[in-house]
Amino acid sequence: MIKKINTVHALYVLVCLSALPYCFGQVDSQAESNAPIFLTFAQKEGPNDPLFFIDGQLCQHLREIYQDKAGNLWFGTNVYDLMMYNGDSLQYIGEKEGFSGSRVTGICEDQAGNIWFATGNGLNKYDGKSFTIFTEKNGLENSEIWSLHIDSDDIIWIGHNEGLSSFDGQNFENITVPKSSIKEPNIIYSENRITAIIEGHEGNLWLGTDGYGICQFDGDSFTHVTTEDGLCDNTIAELMADSKGAIWIGTFHGGVSKYDGEKFLNYTQDGVTKGSEVGGFYEDTNGDIWFAAENNGVYKYDGEEFSHYYKEDGLNSIVLSIFRDKENRFWFGGWGGLFRYDGIRFTPVTQNGPWE
Repeated sequence: MIKKINTVHALYVLVCLSALPYCFGQVDSQAESNAPIFLTFAQKEGPNDPLFFIDGQLCQHLREIYQDKAGNLWFGTNVYDLMMYNGDSLQYIGEKEGFSGSRVTGICEDQAGNIWFATGNGLNKYDGKSFTIFTEKNGLENSEIWSLHIDSDDIIWIGHNEGLSSFDGQNFENITVPKSSIKEPNIIYSENRITAIIEGHEGNLWLGTDGYGICQFDGDSFTHVTTEDGLCDNTIAELMADSKGAIWIGTFHGGVSKYDGEKFLNYTQDGVTKGSEVGGFYEDTNGDIWFAAENNGVYKYDGEEFSHYYKEDGLNSIVLSIFRDKENRFWFGGWGGLFRYDGIRFTPVTQNGPWE
């Protein structure tokens, strides 16, 4: 377990984790004919975070940002479940609308246009009309989900507190992920937790673990990657495969690593970037790589050098998610809520925007 931790970081971990609170069976769902009646901002009330609160903000702890094929923007939070902006209005979506509730840790869209949400209370499917919730009673091994990925074959992969599960739309397969031989793993929450899932360029799954490094899965066997192989830290926060074939690794204690296919480049350990906890990876249309570093704002890497953005640029937040949408609006979500970036300044997004 963590031996030394500063007060702000301790409160951050506590709030994030406390917000989370084999037979295929019957599924919880709204009636197919009843579309959810979403709430508007004016109707929504909720708690204010005592650590990060900007007056007029839409929420605190905005974890995930995603735009679906129809152009709707989805915002997954810790405090307010889901928000959705359809181009005209912002809507809040919670348990009353059929959503499972709890923090949102992943959003994906399958080939049929269904939107999938990973939460602390199970896997949610939204078909455009209603939500279907999958939990242990439907065959999922554990409902406290931390990572979600839909692969090139449209198979849904779920990382949770007890390991890894796959879902083909009908049945779950629960997979035991073996642990690497780490003598003293620095576990954040659960020793079996899968914190991140991506599909590498070679088609293998890359799995981030809570204290045991990275595990590659080719469908049959597992291969471990740890600090002994050059990785900066064994407690993985997030993973991303970029368009050039590199794998970016954000960790909880060692900052950021990049694997170029042959070796690891450990930018934080080498003093190029700051911040021990890294996540929020995003590659924009220019091929620039963006990521967030806790208490150190965000970085942009253009392939040659890093640019740094923080409070002096208007970013008063610990960033958790970064996304540029089809309309070229650049969104940053985190502890201060939602921000827009216009290429010069970061601006908090309130009920009145900026949206366009």
